[in-house]
Amino acid sequence: MFPSLRRVRAVLGLTVTALLLTGCGDSGSLRGAGPTPTAVGPVRLWPQLSPASAPAVDYGEADTVTVGGLTPRGDDLHRVDPLAVVLAEVAAHPDAYDGPNATYARTGRQLRDCGRRGAPGRQCPLLRAYYGDLTGDGRDDMVLGIRFPGGQLAVRVYTVERHRVVQVMGTSDRVISVELADRDVIIRSPSTLPGYEFRTVWSWDPHQHAMLATRDEILRVGTARPTRHPVSAAGPERLGSAPSRSPR
Repeated sequence: MFPSLRRVRAVLGLTVTALLLTGCGDSGSLRGAGPTPTAVGPVRLWPQLSPASAPAVDYGEADTVTVGGLTPRGDDLHRVDPLAVVLAEVAAHPDAYDGPNATYARTGRQLRDCGRRGAPGRQCPLLRAYYGDLTGDGRDDMVLGIRFPGGQLAVRVYTVERHRVVQVMGTSDRVISVELADRDVIIRSPSTLPGYEFRTVWSWDPHQHAMLATRDEILRVGTARPTRHPVSAAGPERLGSAPSRSPR
């Protein structure tokens, strides 16, 4: 009799224990995720090759230029004339903008005519200025676009360091659009491959104190070509209110 009673008690004890373990549901319990693929690490090809000692492509990383003759009041770029910034670049590079053999002689003449009344049929190549904090210092930086010959658009980013205007990004390309995502400047450019485009992302690097090309991709975008709309060279706007595309 007693052995049977002990067996009953043992069975009841196991049942109660199982209920206590499962009575609160399966919260926190482990579940199988099913079969997972085997991790495959990278395999180095041609390990006998010596590492390159020089960069293959120059994106202009960390190339910064201090704009001479401009001191913004209160370190506020909103108080700086965008045309004055570009004309300072023209003055600093006479071999590129002046003279009959200069590559951008026509652009230099057009820039000098910007804002002049009665300028004979010349469209100002300087697009509207956009402002936003790209460097994370709490102050607005300035983004400028300049139309260059051959359908190219030069994109410049300026900030203020030590009370001076400093160009922290400068690039030119044939572009589809220039966009802003948070603090990244994204430049989309056409590709020779139908249905593809290049996308370059420029981001602020606090170590170099410059905007670097942190990502360069070629993306599938379909066969339809993007619609291009003319961009006015009117007054300044904030980057947050800029259109999604700013074609050349």
